[in-house]
Parts: sequence; C-alpha cells; structure tokens
Amino acid sequence: MRPHRARHHQTLIVLALVLSGAAGHVSAHDFWVGPSAFRPKVGALVGVRLLVGENMIGDPVPRDPAIIKQFVVATATGTKPVPGRDGGDPAGVMRVDAPGLLVVGYQSHPRTIELTPDTFERYLGEEGLDEVRALVADAPGRKTAREMFSRCAKALLSPDGSPDSGRDRSLGLTLELVAERNPYAIGAGQELPFVLTYDQKPRAGALVIAISQRDPARKLTARTDRQGRVVFALPVGGAWIVKAVHMVAARPGSGVDWESFWASSTFEVPDGARPAAPR
Repeated sequence: MRPHRARHHQTLIVLALVLSGAAGHVSAHDFWVGPSAFRPKVGALVGVRLLVGENMIGDPVPRDPAIIKQFVVATATGTKPVPGRDGGDPAGVMRVDAPGLLVVGYQSHPRTIELTPDTFERYLGEEGLDEVRALVADAPGRKTAREMFSRCAKALLSPDGSPDSGRDRSLGLTLELVAERNPYAIGAGQELPFVLTYDQKPRAGALVIAISQRDPARKLTARTDRQGRVVFALPVGGAWIVKAVHMVAARPGSGVDWESFWASSTFEVPDGARPAAPR
C-alpha cells in the first residue's frame, strides 16, 4: 500500500472507532489533550482538542457531555471547568487570563468494549501490563475479554513562555501523571521526572512511555519505582506525550472482566540546553 493511501486507511480506521463509540480505545491507539498552542499569549483563546491516534498524529473526538467526568483547567488562582459546545471540535475553548503554568485535565466516564483473545494479549504486551498478561495466560481456555476503560489525560501549557512560573499538580484523576519539574524550564537532554498515581497513591512497577512528535519512532520507556516515580531525559525539543496504563480485575456484578485507566500528559520542551533548575 502506498504511504498516502496507508495514512488515509489508518485515518478511516481510527475515525470508525470513534464513531462506533469505542472512543479510540483499542490497543496501540493513544488518547491525549491537544491545545491549539502550548505557549499561547496572555489574553488569547486556546482551543482544547481531544485526540485519538498514534505517535501524536490523531483524529478529533468531539465533545460529548455524556462521556465527560471531568474537564478542567487549573491555574495559580484555582480550578474551573473548560467550556465548550456539545458535539464541537475543539472539545473546549478557554481564555488565557494570566501567565503561569496551565494544567488542563480530562477524565472520561468508563466505556465498555470486547476484545478478541489475540488483540487483548497483544495490547497487554504493548502497554507493559505483565501481571494481567500472566493471569490471562494461566486462565483455562481463551475467551473474549470484556473491558471497561477510562481516559485520564492532561496537557501543560506555558502562557507567554514564562518557564519558571508554576508547576504541574494533581487534579484528582484516577490514574494521573504529575511532572515534578516544569517542562518549559528545562531543555532538550535534561531530566524530567514524573510521578504516576492510582487513586491518589503512587503506582509502582508501571510501564511509562514517552513519545516525541518530532521523532516518534524513538520511544523512551521506563518503569516506575516504589514511589511511582520515573525519570526521562528527553533528547529533543518540541511536543511530547508521556503515557501509562493501569488495569485491575473488575468489580463483581460490573458485567466486565477488567477495568483499565489510560493516563497521558502532553507538553512542549524548549530547544537547546537551559541552566539546571532546582529540584
């Protein structure tokens, strides 16, 4: 298949997933918050898109109030909802009132999906869900996996390029990545640590993946330590997505076998080295 036809075919597949109500879940399809600008001007309007795809190339997910559990932006003065038009793309629009790091957070209500045994096992491997993969492998017989999944996505914005103003913070998402340094205060090649939490507690042993929009084939991977912490030295500037997945056995009576949570954080890293910031 020719490259442009392959891309068109992939787009149709992703769009079909969105329109079918799967909200772009299935294996190898990421979900993230994509602002119209990571470093907007104070006073500007910023479109906040919800995107599904791969390697930071995605298709829009229109705003659906039935799916939204939380869609907010946190500033130095507090947290407020991100407004938007139902069915609209971008899913939200907000005005930048002041400098300082903006933290946009989105969590969906859980959705259900059924996956074939092969598809389920493949995506468990891709997302590093080794414990679940071992349980599935040891289970007698192979059957369709019934899963309930929730999206927990964030984006970090730096108005007017004020790199030393503000820090990431927890928004109370079920599975959440929190950057311990302001990504706009570092440069390419410098360390950026994250803490992954599940139900507000550190999640140890989880696979975390970092993908650059400029060089998506060069994925960075690491597992969280006992404090849920992982550190990446991001080699290039530009837009990045950091992501992780956590899965647990579903509660009795839920009608599904597994419950999963998909976390992501998007941001930009400035080009060039910067003086080391205090930790």
